[in-house]
Amino acid sequence: MERARPLPTRRRLLQSAALAAVPYALLPDARAGAQVQAVDHPSAEWQPATTANYTGHTGTPRPAGRPVDRVIIHVTQTAYAATLSIFQNPRKQVSAHYLVRSSDGHVAQSVRESDVAWHAGNWEYNTRSIGIEHEGWVDRPGCFTDVMYEASAGLTAAICTRHGIPKDRAHIIGHDEVPGTDHTDPGPNWDWARYLRLVNLV
Repeated sequence: MERARPLPTRRRLLQSAALAAVPYALLPDARAGAQVQAVDHPSAEWQPATTANYTGHTGTPRPAGRPVDRVIIHVTQTAYAATLSIFQNPRKQVSAHYLVRSSDGHVAQSVRESDVAWHAGNWEYNTRSIGIEHEGWVDRPGCFTDVMYEASAGLTAAICTRHGIPKDRAHIIGHDEVPGTDHTDPGPNWDWARYLRLVNLV
């Protein structure tokens, strides 16, 4: 049996009216706590891809015999916000674990590391790798900023540590090195020597 609800007091009515007048933009994000818990990389922001764009294994290991042993470097060929929109569009059938912004090195995580993102264009490589997208275009070297290199290198170093991946060019590869791909990223303007040096400084 439902208990009778007490009538609201004048104070409660005033508080409710005041709260209703506060713009929603000023209220705390109800998902803020969940966003912090969701990320694998502490400084990343959780910007989830739609579940239609990756293979989920959250809470359980990846498929048996498929330990993570590669980090694959990508370049988006579009803007940061547009990339997140693509990951969130179920018709696109693509995602990456992380996205690094050009202007300030901000890192977004879109797929958990325990899940298989669809980024490599090769299922075998998808199941055993972490994909990192970088905002920019392969023919615009100015997109590859100092802060982007530094943030991405820190991310890659942490991924390698978490998964026991050697920090070398055999295990940190470009999308263009994936067998069967027709992609050219990260392209000739990506400074591999600098990147690997930064990864190994962390």
